[in-house]
Order: sequence, then C-alpha cells, then structure tokens
Amino acid sequence: MPAIINTHSTELAQRVIDTIKTCYDPEIPVDIWELGLIYEINIDDESNLKVMMTLTSPSCPVAETLPPEVEQKLREIEGIKSAKIELTFEPPWEKEMMSEVAQLELGFM
Repeated sequence: MPAIINTHSTELAQRVIDTIKTCYDPEIPVDIWELGLIYEINIDDESNLKVMMTLTSPSCPVAETLPPEVEQKLREIEGIKSAKIELTFEPPWEKEMMSEVAQLELGFM
C-alpha cells in the first residue's frame, strides 16, 4: 500500500520522503518508508506538514520514541513550517505493506 501524498510541491514531498528514509525501527534493518509505516503525507499551502504513520504493532517497543524522532527530523527540513506525526493503527500494518526492497532485505522474497 503506497503512501498517499497530498502537496503543492513535489520537491518538498521528495525531501520529506528522503528524510523519512533516514528513520529506522531499531529492531528492523529497513527504513520506515520501505517498511510501509507511512500511510499519508500532507503538506498544505503554508508548508505545514502532517504525516500519518503506523508501527508494526500497537505494543511496539519504540512506540514512545520513534514518532517524536521522526517528527523532529521532519521539522528540520528546509521549507517546512511545522511538522506533526499522527499515529494510527487503521488499517493495521501487515508485512505485505513493505516495499519489494524491504521484503528482499528481510528475506520475505
């Protein structure tokens, strides 16, 4: 399930994606973009960023630390006025949401 991207700037969206790709679940050697943890990226006309993401499970050990870490990195992107992470578990994450890159890396293919 690819992320939904709503923005007026594809360049800014690409910078957001590139930044997200620097964020990893410490237990899995694949970035959160390739894992399919990002459901939606919204950048409004004033460059306020809202990202809807999930975790591999509601009881994920990094539930308290990963979203704020991602949010902090996103705030540092040039051109972003504000950044907010919204955590959701609907739909629940499944390994089929991973990209082929992630599935290969983790031995699922």
